[in-house]
Amino acid sequence: MKAAVEQVRQEYAFSQRRACGLLTMAVSSYRYQGRRSDEGLRERLVELAREKPRFGYRRLHVLLRRNGEVVNHKRVHRVYREAGLSIRRKKRRHCERSGQPLRACSGANQEWGLDFVQDAVESGRAIRVLSVLDGYTRECLALEVDTSFASRRVTRVLEGIVAERGVPQAIRCDNGPELTSRHFLACCMDRKIELVHIQPGRPMQNGRVESFNGRMREECLTVIWFGNLFEAREKIAA
Repeated sequence: MKAAVEQVRQEYAFSQRRACGLLTMAVSSYRYQGRRSDEGLRERLVELAREKPRFGYRRLHVLLRRNGEVVNHKRVHRVYREAGLSIRRKKRRHCERSGQPLRACSGANQEWGLDFVQDAVESGRAIRVLSVLDGYTRECLALEVDTSFASRRVTRVLEGIVAERGVPQAIRCDNGPELTSRHFLACCMDRKIELVHIQPGRPMQNGRVESFNGRMREECLTVIWFGNLFEAREKIAA
């Protein structure tokens, strides 16, 4: 604000009082001179930041208090930013997709839906269930159970279904890492399968397989106790 007042004074040759009046700033605020110097605090903050490079201003403020220095946290924050000590954080990349509403199917193998369901066995270890559904017949084409699924494991499951039923025209799925990997994309491209990735946070764009997974959870996963992975595979397959 003081810089703006100085700019007005130099450009229009106004007095301090008139320039402050035009910018609605009190003259006392413009003429105020701080009595405390921040050089000592700046040096101590820089020294602590070199020792603890991943500490933010709040943790550095705690270290200052432990050393017996009484200083307001807001002052620490101001000096911390002026010294250029703010930690740079990587911005998370958000996946952006256009809307992909459900399309009406008129025959089998026009569009398959693919999704995962998570559960746990007796030991507490998490398991995942890969379900593949035909969008027209509503038939469950595969139910694979394992602790994790890499993209190559997903493509092996799909290749097994293709060997029995033929190649689908499209596959509808979400944006999980195993479904957006280069291997998975290349496999679908080689077989000329259209990939339909739904919008993040819009599971109903894959509503057919979501509905199937909901019934599977209600009728199977929540009522059956799995002792281990092999028992889960046997019971879910049955």
